[in-house]
Amino acid sequence: MSELLQILDLAEKIARDAGALLIERPSKFSLDEKSGVLDFATQMDHASEKLIVDAITSHRPHDGLLGEEGTERAGTSGFTWVIDPIDGTVNYLYDLPGWCISIGVKDSDGYCVGVIYSPTTQSLWKAARGHGAFLNGNQIRCNEPVTLDRALLGTGFAYDRERRKTQSEFIKNLLPHIRDLRRMGACAADVSSVAAGALDGFFETGVNEWDFAASFVIAREAGAEVLARPVWNGSKFLIVVAGPTLHKALVDLIDGSDLA
Repeated sequence: MSELLQILDLAEKIARDAGALLIERPSKFSLDEKSGVLDFATQMDHASEKLIVDAITSHRPHDGLLGEEGTERAGTSGFTWVIDPIDGTVNYLYDLPGWCISIGVKDSDGYCVGVIYSPTTQSLWKAARGHGAFLNGNQIRCNEPVTLDRALLGTGFAYDRERRKTQSEFIKNLLPHIRDLRRMGACAADVSSVAAGALDGFFETGVNEWDFAASFVIAREAGAEVLARPVWNGSKFLIVVAGPTLHKALVDLIDGSDLA
């Protein structure tokens, strides 16, 4: 077995273990009575990242690490794990489905392994460079070709209210030209849904590397094209993911707007 497939198997096991930790949560009612859901979600974010980091360190002590909750370590092996312990934290906070664990790995050639696990929807997407993309063990492909007027798109919005004004203006202009739009709240799962054909495309401004690292491997292996462009003085990224036909149309639209 190649090293990438070994890493993929490890990432899948770790993602499932983190999912088992996170799915065991009290009811929202009991949380409101005690420390509050916000404190609880923050604690679980840290607990999930610790579980993931401890497992990686135990099995691959020479790999680098980059995590949303502050983990950062240079490695010597040539591989760096990029971790989002809970992608879709607001969904998790409100006990809505679709939040996920995102574990990606990159090497000198870019992102090479990705696992996204959504316990509430019983969905596990995974891919390793050159080995295809899979959802719950079944190989997946993105929808292609799809024209803009037939496209079901996903997106997300910034937390900053001022930045949402620009995003809402773009959405207002976009809606008459597409089939419809979805906003489900977890970037990694949404990009993986493009890979599986459940969405035709996805775009979002203001995401971090750990939001898309794993899902980009899955999308590429499923035949989609991906774009990650630094925005906001390089502090965040604009991402666009879709099959080749739709990807070009979306990028052209975005390039002609204030969203870029």
